[in-house]
Amino acid sequence: MLNITKEFLLKQYKINDNILSLYDQAIEDVKKQFEELDTIREYNQLKVLNALQEERISDMHFTNSSGYGYGDVGRDALDKVYARIFNTESALVRPHFVNGTHAIGAALFGNLRPKDTMLSVCGTPYDTLHNIIGISGNENIGSLKEYGINYKQIELDENKKVNIELMKKILQEDETIKLVHIQRSTGYGWRNSLLVEDIEPIINAVKNINKDIICFVDNCYGEFIETIEPTDVGADLIAGSLIKNIGGGIAPTGGYIAGKEKYVTQASYRLTIPGIGGECGSTFGVMRSFYQGLFFAPHVSIEAVKGAIFCSRIMELAGFEVLPKYNEKRSDIIQAVKFNDKGKLIKFCKGIQAGSPVDSFVECEPWDMPGYNDQVIMAAGAFIQGSSIELSADAPIREPYIAYLQGGLTFDHAKIGILISLSKIMNS
Repeated sequence: MLNITKEFLLKQYKINDNILSLYDQAIEDVKKQFEELDTIREYNQLKVLNALQEERISDMHFTNSSGYGYGDVGRDALDKVYARIFNTESALVRPHFVNGTHAIGAALFGNLRPKDTMLSVCGTPYDTLHNIIGISGNENIGSLKEYGINYKQIELDENKKVNIELMKKILQEDETIKLVHIQRSTGYGWRNSLLVEDIEPIINAVKNINKDIICFVDNCYGEFIETIEPTDVGADLIAGSLIKNIGGGIAPTGGYIAGKEKYVTQASYRLTIPGIGGECGSTFGVMRSFYQGLFFAPHVSIEAVKGAIFCSRIMELAGFEVLPKYNEKRSDIIQAVKFNDKGKLIKFCKGIQAGSPVDSFVECEPWDMPGYNDQVIMAAGAFIQGSSIELSADAPIREPYIAYLQGGLTFDHAKIGILISLSKIMNS
């Protein structure tokens, strides 16, 4: 680290020499991983550039439609760009999705019918899906369960991998299973994200038993972290959020669904209504941001992964258990740090908030957040509310008190936020 930077950290952020020594060691240790990430970033940047060129995107596509939004050329062309990037028949990219959970919900509700069964093969899905499925223990009004759609799940095996043999057994025994749900990212679990090479044999096993079963992948946090996506290895349908990786920190809202045309169409009928689907929907002047964010996304996503790798290494050097390790292959932007201590967990999140460009003066506290069963603390001083491609950290307040860090539009910002967090813990 340059002396001038060290002096600034000491003076302005009270980062002491002990932590700066850990910083120097961590930066040295992660050099190889950063070089490999730059190769992935370059490939995905070329993939996005080519998709934009092939669809002949011009200024006319940065539309500002109103009312019904019929004939919005920018909206319709962006769907085609996404379909090219994901190598799919169709895509639905809309500002009307309020978050990734909404996009996932539309995909599930659109393609499941009464008496169908959804099978989750990665254990219990992310917390915000519990109300959608009907496993939250609440009234579950409007859930899949209320509509007569059944749910089963398979726990991960002792190695935290999908139990493919058990999955095959269940698929052979239960002919009502219509959709297999695969969660690429960790959610609030303690496991590595699923690599695309891990997802491929799951899909192959499903299709060998019944090619008509929909293989759905929750792709949140995973876009552009590898050179291939789940749809490149046979996923029928994927969904995600534009205020995560693929929005590049520019998209102000929205989500996407991509996959086989018939499944995307069914999902679009849940976003709007049957017979209209994706043909309606004004875009409120966000199309330029959607296109530009997509163009930035390969670079920004890798900046976020660099921040996660740095966090993994420096927190491990400081004596904390981390997952994944800094030198493990990754498929999402999330870094988990286990504190086994409620106070340290909260201090870590407060440090990320203090290192934010927005609302750095605010102290985040645990609260009863809608859609979650436990209190949650969320540090997110972001330009776009709730954007988790920007540096953020959140955690359910439950043992063993694990913080989940994600994002960082630039690596320089991510590492400063992490240093502030570590300082709050070690200097208390």
